[in-house]
Amino acid sequence: MYAGIDAGASATKAVIVDKDSEIVSYSIVPSGINFKVSSEEALKKALTTSDLSLEDIAYTVSTGYGRTLVNAKATSSEIACISRGIHKLFPSVRTIIDVGGQDSKAIRIDVNGRVLDFVMNDKCAAGTGRFLEVMSNILGKHIEELSKLHFKASNPVRMSSTCTVFAESEVISHISQGSEIADAIAGLHEAIAERIYSMSCRIGFEKDVALTGGVAKNKGFVDALSKKIGLIPTLPEEPQIVCAFGAALAAIKRHRESFGNIT
Repeated sequence: MYAGIDAGASATKAVIVDKDSEIVSYSIVPSGINFKVSSEEALKKALTTSDLSLEDIAYTVSTGYGRTLVNAKATSSEIACISRGIHKLFPSVRTIIDVGGQDSKAIRIDVNGRVLDFVMNDKCAAGTGRFLEVMSNILGKHIEELSKLHFKASNPVRMSSTCTVFAESEVISHISQGSEIADAIAGLHEAIAERIYSMSCRIGFEKDVALTGGVAKNKGFVDALSKKIGLIPTLPEEPQIVCAFGAALAAIKRHRESFGNIT
């Protein structure tokens, strides 16, 4: 068995695969402030689910924001792991959009899954899950409610600002002027979709397109992005574990070759 651990800024994911690259189990836990602790918890949960022990794991690769703080035999970049995971799941995909809690990425890959180009937003909260968390708090709605309310919108508001701080004031202004909360939420989803689409176009937007990351679970955002790019992106069954899955695939490769770092 092989394990991949994605120590993300918001959540830590662990995926266990067998020698044939099939997913045996996985888990998702909050990252908290200690990646070593969260990674151990995530791996333990995945092992428990599959009735395995740590001794069953031949090799572990870590990735993500806190990858160097995880107890693993090697590390790999998020870009490489996301690309590897998606190519294994959906070989026809050429563009990958990953929207996580603290950053977003657009990746273009070739027919063999090799990375041709990528662009990343990790300096601004706009276009990330953090943006939606801030807005959900302002609106007094749980993050899970945003998706449902999106589809109740009849007149989505137009957000002129892509900055989280200014968008906060803009949302408050729209609500105070009588806009429905559902319309504000739909407007927020459209604003994020616009920002991510613009970012993706910088690397050459090509079909097929896959969407990964925790924000991909928000059907309202997926709807807004689908309308913006003019097609429905491919969604993994569990979008949040693709990066960890790619790390597990890297663990298989490294174990078969030799010990050392993965680039």
